[in-house]
Amino acid sequence: MSDSRKQPDQPHDPRGGYYSGPFPEQVQEQPGLTAPMEPQPDHGEESYEGSRALQGKAALITGGDSGIGKAVAIAFAREGADVAISYLPEEEADAQDTAAWVRKTGRRALLIAGDGRSEEFATRIVDDTLAEFGRLDVVVLNAAYQKNRDSFESLPTEEFDRVFQTNLYSLLWTARAAVPHLKAGASIITTASIQAFNPSPQLIDYAMTKAAQVAFTKALAQDLGPQGIRVNAVAPGPIWTPLIPATEWPDKLPTFGQDTPLQRAGQPAELAPAYVLLASDHGSYISGAVVPVTGGKGL
Repeated sequence: MSDSRKQPDQPHDPRGGYYSGPFPEQVQEQPGLTAPMEPQPDHGEESYEGSRALQGKAALITGGDSGIGKAVAIAFAREGADVAISYLPEEEADAQDTAAWVRKTGRRALLIAGDGRSEEFATRIVDDTLAEFGRLDVVVLNAAYQKNRDSFESLPTEEFDRVFQTNLYSLLWTARAAVPHLKAGASIITTASIQAFNPSPQLIDYAMTKAAQVAFTKALAQDLGPQGIRVNAVAPGPIWTPLIPATEWPDKLPTFGQDTPLQRAGQPAELAPAYVLLASDHGSYISGAVVPVTGGKGL
């Protein structure tokens, strides 16, 4: 007689389930777009299922058009949040696609095109979000720029400025504008990087900004904790986003992510649950933390 009881699902093997092979050599100009990428990144479009963890909240995500930002936008919407995303005008196609996924959930999407290196824009996106949604509960400081450096000696000053203005100045300006409008229970989340802890020489300027973001996160968590506002960071490892082919290191792509203990690069969809945890009441006692999503690489 057969056992008709439902058998539990088999545990998911983290080495599989997502693309695990080598990536073909490819190069894009900055800022990079999703459509030309091979293979296409997985943002959780078909897989992420929400549980109302952010019901009724409003979120602002910088760099929310593609990659990690897109995955977070989709997840937040499926958790019940309205989502505003800022992005560069060149990324309009990606931004429109992300907005379409948000709206499919019945939530509102606000698209704000501009360059975070402008203090006026980095500040205005907070005002635009408040005007559209009437509230602001979660700020995800995700916009970033990186580029492969042939050598430290040849690092151009204008490139150094671009990295710092994108990764640090815009982050500070947006956070500073948002804080007066945040209430107890709100959350600020920065996208740091494993590079903050294990810097690569080819990304020296990028790694410097990511280390500064970790200090920013820990200091601001102490400052805002007494107001009931939590501040945390997620530190991705090698994640397949448009930033990678736009970094201009095609020779590294065949082995990208293969040196992690899980032996593959991560997908943006695998980052989203960490952001949901930190943005929601599920993470109510987590502040000043740096959550690694690195495929097993230590920070």
